[in-house]
Amino acid sequence: MNAPAVRDPSRTSHYVSDALYGELVANFTDWQHDELAIADPAIRDSFRQLIEREARLLDQLRYEDWIKLYAPECIYWVPGTPNAGDPRREIAVMFDDRRRLEDRIYRLRTGFAWSQAPASRTVRLITNVEVFKTDVDTVRMLRSNFLISEFWGDETRVLSGWAGHRVAQNGSRWEIVAKQVNLIDCDQCIRNPSIIL
Repeated sequence: MNAPAVRDPSRTSHYVSDALYGELVANFTDWQHDELAIADPAIRDSFRQLIEREARLLDQLRYEDWIKLYAPECIYWVPGTPNAGDPRREIAVMFDDRRRLEDRIYRLRTGFAWSQAPASRTVRLITNVEVFKTDVDTVRMLRSNFLISEFWGDETRVLSGWAGHRVAQNGSRWEIVAKQVNLIDCDQCIRNPSIIL
């Protein structure tokens, strides 16, 4: 008797379904309520450390360590419209599942990603971290502002906006289940966003 096939999110996008899109839109709509904010400084600080670590790993080009912060089945979403909306119906600058994120990392490591030859030098600043309760005790929503300075070639540019992270507890650690990156100029020409935001 054959064992059931294990569905590996690094190989297939089996979990990306209409139900996932609906859940994603619901999770990232109308979640930033003051009455859901967690004011405990120790809790806020622990999640701030998670987001700051993510920023540091990206600045250091430690993509393999960065992806370990994410759940096996995850979504990375950069909307192309100011109010985000629904990625099934609106343009996205990026909309990646686990397989696509690992593809990006692999491509960056080949040396043939010409938009990153040489690799950008970046510095990410993370501020205004807030933590929000959800209807599930082991799931939190995080909001933070960011400023990314990128030097590539002979030019420096700045990308700014705010990010929403949906994190879930897995044993003793919190994993990023979904990240939404909201650029303030997402509907303008932002050229090639070849870095992971």
